[in-house]
Amino acid sequence: MCTVCGCGEGDVTIEGGHEHSHEHSHEHSHEHSHEHNHHHHYGLGPARAHAPGLDQARMVQIEKDILGKNDQYARSNRARFAEQGIFTLNLVSSPGSGKTTLLTRTLTDLKGKFPLAVIEGDQETSQDAERIRATGVNAIQVNTGKGCHLDGHMVGHALETLQPQPGSVLFIENVGNLVCPAAFDLGEAHKVAILSITEGEDKPIKYPDMFAAADVMLLNKIDLLPHLDFDVERCIEFARRINPAIQIIKVSAKTGEGMEQWYQWLTLNRQSRLIGHPAFAEGANTAEDTRHA
Repeated sequence: MCTVCGCGEGDVTIEGGHEHSHEHSHEHSHEHSHEHNHHHHYGLGPARAHAPGLDQARMVQIEKDILGKNDQYARSNRARFAEQGIFTLNLVSSPGSGKTTLLTRTLTDLKGKFPLAVIEGDQETSQDAERIRATGVNAIQVNTGKGCHLDGHMVGHALETLQPQPGSVLFIENVGNLVCPAAFDLGEAHKVAILSITEGEDKPIKYPDMFAAADVMLLNKIDLLPHLDFDVERCIEFARRINPAIQIIKVSAKTGEGMEQWYQWLTLNRQSRLIGHPAFAEGANTAEDTRHA
């Protein structure tokens, strides 16, 4: 995984002037001995990964150190979200799943029902943040450089600039990657995995860590089903084989099919987070909220 492969090297840029260096030094030896058969599986050791020049024990220790530090930042973010009644979702997917299109439709449809904000993660450019802001919703871009995921530290700094309103729904659109974001807690209430039917129904068993970590899977682009050889029930079976509790909602960000079910899930879970919150005890179940309940 990225904690040992070096993908986090380089500078992180957050709109508003924040730059962070995430440089790491690794000693690499390139001597290997391989038995050449028909299947090389580098994820069978304790670290469940491979890096040249690092033994499994060292890799496990590096991962523990990095994730332990990240978890401290995530706990700080989570405490802030709880104090301010902010319902935070970490959107994860492969590149090209339609994640940004789905998000912009969600923002357009829910705008005015409750406060919304977005942290947008990409390796480079602010194009997606500009698309989000075109909906009228406040967004901040985080560019990770060579990094392949957001982490709790980046999100904490983004919050300093974004300043989402208390009671907001905050969407964190992670970098397109189904591997590394699974391990990094950002302080979110839920990870939401977006899988498009153009990717193949076996994606959940090929990338099990992500689907095990997600509470919801949005099966996107279902408007294309008549044109593709995709077995929906097989895909759902694979996802539930990895995570029996995962909630699956079939949607089309293009046509709007299934989106109301997604909005109902989002609204009800936001409301449940606000129950008993001293600042929102009376406003958690407004007429606008219950219209989507």
